[in-house]
Amino acid sequence: MTARKRWSAAGVALLLAAVAVAAVGTTSGGGATKVQAPIIIGWAFDSKGNMAPFDNPALAAARIQVRAINAKGGVLGRRLQINVCDTQNNNPARAKACARSLLGTGAHVIFTTCDVDFATPVVQEAINRGKLAVAACIGTDQMGPKRFGAKGRLAFSFGNVAQDEGSAMAEFAWRKGWRTAGIGTNTVIVYFKNVTAAFEKRFTQLGGRIVAKESYATGANNVNAAVSRLNGVDADVYVTSTAFGELPAFVAGLRSLGNKTPILNSWAGDGTYWNPKSPPVTEYYAVTYASVFGDDPNRAVRNLIAQLKKAGAAPATGGFVTGAAAVDGVATAIRRAGSTDGAKLAQRLELFRRVPAIGGEINFSKRFHSVFGRQYRVIKIQNNKPSYVGSVKAKVVPNI
Repeated sequence: MTARKRWSAAGVALLLAAVAVAAVGTTSGGGATKVQAPIIIGWAFDSKGNMAPFDNPALAAARIQVRAINAKGGVLGRRLQINVCDTQNNNPARAKACARSLLGTGAHVIFTTCDVDFATPVVQEAINRGKLAVAACIGTDQMGPKRFGAKGRLAFSFGNVAQDEGSAMAEFAWRKGWRTAGIGTNTVIVYFKNVTAAFEKRFTQLGGRIVAKESYATGANNVNAAVSRLNGVDADVYVTSTAFGELPAFVAGLRSLGNKTPILNSWAGDGTYWNPKSPPVTEYYAVTYASVFGDDPNRAVRNLIAQLKKAGAAPATGGFVTGAAAVDGVATAIRRAGSTDGAKLAQRLELFRRVPAIGGEINFSKRFHSVFGRQYRVIKIQNNKPSYVGSVKAKVVPNI
């Protein structure tokens, strides 16, 4: 063998050794590079209480999305990890303890339940420590500075802001040819109140007329009285935003009186888990994020539902997509910020314009830290059989 050939062989050996060292990597101290610590999402949720039909599917979808992101290398080279804590029907003391526990175990971002009143103890703990606080599906403009002051800039929701949702309901009602409406408002939470207020504002802007306004509240045993008064007024549609035990009471109450007038509800009234058997639910509509009834127009949504069913977590309402969308949105913000710092993430989120997500495009602003401009699905239930009947998008986000 010639010297030239011997040198070439040695060079190859050195080159291979260098490649091996590069593949292992070194720290400043000369040791092997350590695997980067995961980005931890702390998730405080209600597993069995009033918010369980909304919280559980969102969390299940988020877990599927986290696995998909990790399979592609994670975020900034780091895996995502979800740590959970059950707030036990959003007991305020328990919710606060959950937030402290999750933060104490290193959570970089805190996720919370789907109602701003119930979420407040968790949000306050997070933002007071400079952490981003995220809800999968809170639907009010209070998930931000409006409720939480300057520190509320760290609070966001991937749910639809109530003003947008109520406006979309009004657009749908007008499109259906309904020109008069009777409104029944559940006053127990801000979201319910804001949806019907936004509906009224936009409906009257379009030329509609409100012929009755009644109120009731979860746990106050007054929904039947409100229904009775609405029944005494002729309207093209009855509009409400409600869930819990008052939803079947509102619908069955009107139908039991022989009133066949269409009923229009918000995402709060999505699903069939609440349907009374008698009388059957008829001429009932709800706007929502996605159809869980096998007929959603988006293939990705249908695929996610299939995965949830396979995991034994079939969603009851279309709000499940917000769990996946929230994970995607936070991951995008982390990539754009190059950081998990709360203030930097908030700055990036406020700049979101038409950011694609499984539940529809994500828009935020300094004014709205909940999503606006999303395409809603409209679900109709006829004789207790639900189906997707179209979509609607708010053209205006009214001030209320």
